[in-house]
Amino acid sequence: MSTRAAWAVRDWVYAVRWQVRSLGPTTADDYLDGDRPPVVVIPGVYETWHFMRPLMDALHDRGHPVHVLPVLRHNVRPVPASAEEVVAYLEEHDLREVLLVAHSKGGLIGKYAMASLDPDRRIDRMVAVSTPFGGSSLARLAPVAHLRVFRAADPVLAAMGRELAVNARITSVYGVFDTLIPEGSELAGATNVRLPVGGHFRILGDSRTREAVLAATG
Repeated sequence: MSTRAAWAVRDWVYAVRWQVRSLGPTTADDYLDGDRPPVVVIPGVYETWHFMRPLMDALHDRGHPVHVLPVLRHNVRPVPASAEEVVAYLEEHDLREVLLVAHSKGGLIGKYAMASLDPDRRIDRMVAVSTPFGGSSLARLAPVAHLRVFRAADPVLAAMGRELAVNARITSVYGVFDTLIPEGSELAGATNVRLPVGGHFRILGDSRTREAVLAATG
């Protein structure tokens, strides 16, 4: 088996394991205490916030209150609608100096919120892990519309690609090989962190990803 094939197998095993763990007893309220700037996590499509728990644990241990958005459910709604939910949550809870920590589609939602819906700049910056900022060539093969939105030619994705002003406040973390984003996740003008990790999901549980996320908190 090639290295990339082995990475792909381990990646999907990791994803299945965390889907099962999402049925466990941990509640989001366990993460809400802390005296450092607040963190809001945005998972990827088909993911619940439990997928983000390795990063949530590290950030909470560092003293950050960590918030999740159950309203996103499995995150299949359009990016703009989900971004509106993120901003509504920030306003409802009067969160400021917010660090968004996102995975995959979550990074697109976060960037949309930063660029188009946050005139008061409640969002300070974002760390996005394995986000298809430039789209994915695999999206054109997707059997459902909410996955085809990751095509580079998708109107929302293309428009966000032209929004450059917020990129300097984004850290993009990604591996050397992504099973779902062959093009990678480099973002012009952002802080790009390329890790020697393979896969789209299991990067969330890698210690080097945790270190990169913590470093981005300042």
